[in-house]
Amino acid sequence: MGKESIVAEAVTLLKSLISIPSLSRQEEEVADFLQEYIEGAGIEIHRKGNNIWCIAPGFDSFKPTLLLNSHIDTVKPVEGWQRDPYTPFMEGDKLYGLGSNDAGASVVTLFMVFRELSQKEQPYNLIYLASAEEEVSGKNGVESVLPDLPPVTLAIVGEPTGMHPAIAEKGLLVLNITARGVAGHAARNEGINAIYKAMEDMAKIRDYRFPEESPILGPVKMSVTQVHAGTQHNVVPDSCTFVVDVRSNELYSNQAIFDTVKSMVNAEVKAHSFRLNSSRIEPKHPVVRRAIALGRAPFGSPTLSDQALMPFPSLKMGPGESSRSHTADEYIRISELEEAITLYKGLLDGTEIRG
Repeated sequence: MGKESIVAEAVTLLKSLISIPSLSRQEEEVADFLQEYIEGAGIEIHRKGNNIWCIAPGFDSFKPTLLLNSHIDTVKPVEGWQRDPYTPFMEGDKLYGLGSNDAGASVVTLFMVFRELSQKEQPYNLIYLASAEEEVSGKNGVESVLPDLPPVTLAIVGEPTGMHPAIAEKGLLVLNITARGVAGHAARNEGINAIYKAMEDMAKIRDYRFPEESPILGPVKMSVTQVHAGTQHNVVPDSCTFVVDVRSNELYSNQAIFDTVKSMVNAEVKAHSFRLNSSRIEPKHPVVRRAIALGRAPFGSPTLSDQALMPFPSLKMGPGESSRSHTADEYIRISELEEAITLYKGLLDGTEIRG
């Protein structure tokens, strides 16, 4: 199949995906469609929940295994769309629609490349996985599938990076911190105001700097993002809970950050989860070197993806731009789809993935 035909098929497939609402945890219809589409191409499908994957013919347990992964779920449409987010709309080189950039473009281009690479013997086994619940870091997404896959040596995670390789990614730790006081009447000099106690801890978090700074991802970043306290204006609040959004670098585990914060504040600290740690791949890994040889620039990504749930080396790289994700009138350029197919093939065809 010629290059123009492959790009045309990718565009047609992406339009179909855009047309099917696929909010996180509601991906069944789009998973059904994609399963039927891939099976229609004569490829055997495996499915678990709303995750589907296929393994290239000739699997050899003595070879390393390369996983090509992106996600089929989207966020909810934000306000400000000038057109129906579920109706694909072409304007020049741009294809508009919810999930076109994040991450439908990666879903379709990785599949096209999977099919192309599968047509000849590679020095690795090849798996394509279209997964669910990425936007909510759900437990029924990629994390639920990995135990059912052969051992993976390396993953390419399709997310909008302008087809530059993200060789590290910040993790996420969300903390609920609760300060305790004593209730009292606001008109009298009584009670212990939990808000004031919480403010002292917020100031400590605001001013603290973790000593180790990553040359790729920079420092750990902590931000107080929500505050909840009080029942009515004339009652001194006896509790105040605030939320801290922590973006970790590869030098600190989420558990280590939690322990540091807990020792720093006087209030009670609870973590939503420790699952989403920072991830990285060695800059000298063969696939990174090959990306550089193709003129791509490695960088550290501040945004989270399913890389955080992968206990093996992974590289985040895909068509589109992160700045378009989760925005009104989201779009992908057709030229970006074409570039992605070319670069993915150049990156992966015959390459060494051990590292």
